[in-house]
Amino acid sequence: MAQFQLIMRSGPTPGAAFTLEGDQLTIGRDSTNEITINDAEVSRRHARLTFQGGKFVLEDLGSTNGTFVNGQRLAGPRVLKAGEVVSFGEQIVLVFESSTFDPAATIASPRATAVPSISRPISAPPPPAEYAGSVPASPAQSAPVSAMPAARSNTTLIIVGVVIFLCVCACAASLIWVDMDATGARWCSFPFNIIARMLGSVCP
Repeated sequence: MAQFQLIMRSGPTPGAAFTLEGDQLTIGRDSTNEITINDAEVSRRHARLTFQGGKFVLEDLGSTNGTFVNGQRLAGPRVLKAGEVVSFGEQIVLVFESSTFDPAATIASPRATAVPSISRPISAPPPPAEYAGSVPASPAQSAPVSAMPAARSNTTLIIVGVVIFLCVCACAASLIWVDMDATGARWCSFPFNIIARMLGSVCP
């Protein structure tokens, strides 16, 4: 036993399936039609499906935006074949499908086909979150190592500075001590006699 249906690919309700039952069905925007498509591109009574000789025949009912099969506008009745694309206007697209229905068959097999789609969202957990978290750890560990040379250089500069300061103080104190001699004899002792000669003094 053959079963026919129209499945909406684009329009107000994508994925909706319209089962075709009866010898004659009208399609339109008005609720009195057997197939109602509430869209501005669909006329109130847009098209008609007639069941003849085991096949459905589609014809346009003088709609404003036209009825198309596989992109060609209907100029008269057209026998539909499985897989053909039916369009109303530019935005409403449906696919005509035919399937053989066995009344003795159980409904377990159609439900079984849904099992793979249920298992898909569970698989493929995103792993990069843990790796991304480990990236900033390496710079943090290297920070103390890079800080050690800086600390050593600072200590060396402090020691050199203290030594220079002590040398300057010692030299200043020596010069003050020599200059305190009223006779000037201390200027003639080594090594102050060198400085005295540079300043123009004469030592015996």
